[in-house]
Amino acid sequence: MNIFRLAGDMTHLASVLVLLLKIHTIKSCAGVSLKTQELYAIVFATRYLDLFSYYISLYNLLMKIIFLVSSFSIVWYMRRHKIVRRSYDKDQDTFRHYILIIPCLLLALIINEKFTFKEVMWAFSLYLEAVAILPQLVLLQRTRNIDNLTGQYVFLLGAYRVLYILNWIYRYFTQPHYVHWITWIAGLVQTLLYADFFYYYFQSWKNNVRLELPA
Repeated sequence: MNIFRLAGDMTHLASVLVLLLKIHTIKSCAGVSLKTQELYAIVFATRYLDLFSYYISLYNLLMKIIFLVSSFSIVWYMRRHKIVRRSYDKDQDTFRHYILIIPCLLLALIINEKFTFKEVMWAFSLYLEAVAILPQLVLLQRTRNIDNLTGQYVFLLGAYRVLYILNWIYRYFTQPHYVHWITWIAGLVQTLLYADFFYYYFQSWKNNVRLELPA
């Protein structure tokens, strides 16, 4: 494992911990899109179908379990917790996320590395992860003012993907025959979706002002 992959994993983990900190400690999910969290739960559920059938390492197994449990825990908190769910802004979080699921599934059926159930689901999870942040970005644009923890959560999610791209570049030049077009293209699309957010995030940090996205 190279430093970019490890840094990417730790950044991804940090994003989850920041969101759980906000929800569990502050008992608030204000500014967080339930639609995005539901999409991430689907992403991990379909990606890790091999959780107990394909063992790579203890590190790999633990990361899979952490992301599975945390994603469904966040959804549960936002839907069921008697205090947290009161802060969920259902009226603003109106992105029709189901319109992302069907195209991603159809694309996975057409473009995959191997036409088996697990491989199709793996491809589906990559395509869906690439666009899963859209409801969250739309919600942030609608609410305009973004609290620090929510802004840090989204920033860390985007940073994780940037670090993974650096990991792919590193592996391409150091490992023979390392080519994964589906993963690369999906990851690039996902990273590009964060470009606008990154710009305003760094502007707010540079000018020491509250993060605010244009409507």
